[in-house]
Amino acid sequence: MACLGLYCGKTLLFKNGSTEIYGECGVCPRGQRTNAQKYCQPCTESPELYDWLYLGFMAMLPLVLHWFFIEWYSGKKSSSALFQHITALFECSMAAIITLLVSDPVGVLYIRSCRVLMLSDWYTMLYNPSPDYVTTVHCTHEAVYPLLCLPIHNISIIFGYSGCVHVSF
Repeated sequence: MACLGLYCGKTLLFKNGSTEIYGECGVCPRGQRTNAQKYCQPCTESPELYDWLYLGFMAMLPLVLHWFFIEWYSGKKSSSALFQHITALFECSMAAIITLLVSDPVGVLYIRSCRVLMLSDWYTMLYNPSPDYVTTVHCTHEAVYPLLCLPIHNISIIFGYSGCVHVSF
């Protein structure tokens, strides 16, 4: 049976030497995307320049927002505002490092990436096939891995830290 849709693929269930057994068509696991033959393949490439620029922007955005609101609410210039700026820089830097360390591969400051091939790679949920126009085969996954999950993890770590430390004071 052929896989329908752009992002549906068959996952590798078992590999013994040259024998490979694949499962039914469906969503690819996290960190994988379909190839031209509709098999789920792991993302093994390193990010391109524009991927790094996007991830850098998404990592800097919380820091800039921190600094903006420190300036907004500090009123007059004071030494406590400078300390808050330094603390915000430390918090966002540590969150970025922790995000890289907990992402796959775990414990290494390295990112595996899937190449962005088409604009539709960012919007996989819009390309779920409906073979009989009634039921939908859900094949939504992160085809641009890790460009969606890393910023979410980074912001979650920042919010978690802020909720634990800043609220208690």
